[in-house]
Amino acid sequence: MRRVAQALTTLLVASVLVWGMTELAAGDPARQVLAARGITEPAPAQLDLVRAELGLDGGAAQRYGRWLADAARGDLGVSWRTGRPVAEEIGTRLPATLRLTAVALLYAFAAAVPLALAGAWWSGRWPDAAARGVVFAAAALPGFVVGVVLLEVVVVGWGAGRVVADGSWGGALLPAVPLAGAVAAQWARVLRTGFDDALEAPFAEVARARGAGRARLLLVHGVPHAAAGFLTVLGMTVGGLLAGAAVSEVLFTWPGIGRELIAAIEARDVPVIQGIVLLAVAAYVVTGALAAPAAAAIDPRLRGTRARDAA
Repeated sequence: MRRVAQALTTLLVASVLVWGMTELAAGDPARQVLAARGITEPAPAQLDLVRAELGLDGGAAQRYGRWLADAARGDLGVSWRTGRPVAEEIGTRLPATLRLTAVALLYAFAAAVPLALAGAWWSGRWPDAAARGVVFAAAALPGFVVGVVLLEVVVVGWGAGRVVADGSWGGALLPAVPLAGAVAAQWARVLRTGFDDALEAPFAEVARARGAGRARLLLVHGVPHAAAGFLTVLGMTVGGLLAGAAVSEVLFTWPGIGRELIAAIEARDVPVIQGIVLLAVAAYVVTGALAAPAAAAIDPRLRGTRARDAA
């Protein structure tokens, strides 16, 4: 119940900040909507009517209350740029972003686990140094640089992949690479720390005394020990990728919400920006709330700690 209350409080505070975008937006939203409909010289009555349609009439508290009630029902308003409902604009692009995020997470997991295991297995030897070098390079290299190189070498040079992505699973194989690099580096560091802590823990000494080898220590004892911290980082990563895929989506013309966010920012389409930001915040909150009990299910010590805190 405490975690649910924290999640709801976070969403409420975030909703105030997201709604404030409308108040800080430059220009008259009603004029912008009418301009999108082809009316460049609106009459005052038309402006008043559109402001009422957009929920921009009344006091600030009244406007926020109406917006929050509509958002709770899934009504995020109407795009100032296209005139379509924001929920529809996001809904048509969200599946493509989810596919891209899923492939990027698979790439990151496939790279992070072997790097962390290799470093922990050969600690202090050249495979450990090589793994650290790969992790450092992946963390330091900007994603847009990786994306540009992939476009020039793989797409243009080798003729593989597509310049204009279609949002399919197969089309996500290349655009997901720039997203996976920094995530894999972060995950590898978290897992490596968990493996090292497990190898130095008292239960590892007991296992060694019983004849357990390094492989058993890492796979049987180290993996569950590192998984708890990894799940917490995983929850934050998913929320970040949903809104942080904009660079890769723009480079590869991926039809996702990240590309839509860039287009909305350029057009000052505040309702679309609000909807995407609110979606990203909700993803952070939900995945973070799910990661905590999942980590406790894996690591019994966390369940004991929470029980003592509750008592």
